Amino acid sequence: MIAFVDGQNLFRAAKQAFGYTYPNYDVAALAAAVATDHGWDLVGTRFYTGVPDALDDAAWNHFWTSKLLQMSRQGVNTFSRSLRYRNKLVRLRDGTEQTVLVGQEKGVDVRLALDIVAAAYQGETDVLLVFSQDQDLSEVATEIRQIAKKQNGWIKMASAFPVSAASTNRRGINGTDWIRIDRALYDSCLDRRDYRLKG
Repeated sequence: MIAFVDGQNLFRAAKQAFGYTYPNYDVAALAAAVATDHGWDLVGTRFYTGVPDALDDAAWNHFWTSKLLQMSRQGVNTFSRSLRYRNKLVRLRDGTEQTVLVGQEKGVDVRLALDIVAAAYQGETDVLLVFSQDQDLSEVATEIRQIAKKQNGWIKMASAFPVSAASTNRRGINGTDWIRIDRALYDSCLDRRDYRLKG
């Protein structure tokens, strides 16, 4: 099994399900725990995220730079791109609208999708575990099935995600097996280091 982790998607799901306010997961431990639960042999973990530039957001830049370095030390292959900022019109609770600057990942989802397809095509694994609920990846699941068929083989793609009674999205990626991560499993895989800048 190879684990592919969409860092922002995993964080948003954990925040909604369990109330965490920053990405406190240990992806190496989480991937290993899910692999063990399903009897899969974990051969690699790959992590993908956008990172703000230090001039745009020094605190989050420090957080991600430190966390990515620690992941690399654990043997996780990391991929990051600088966030691009755009003005976005948002509606506030009182009905008024306000323009805010929002960071957006560019190229992260594409790299994730390409790496999943490449791993299947090159025969690196027969289980692709994706920590994400991004439905754009349902097209990748379709491609994986086609690759397996052409290779006369078997390849499984699974979508893993935190879920609780508070979650509004309880669906995995269409065309994949869904693995719901409960609070007990998630909490057993927390990164106890806090990479946030102390003010």
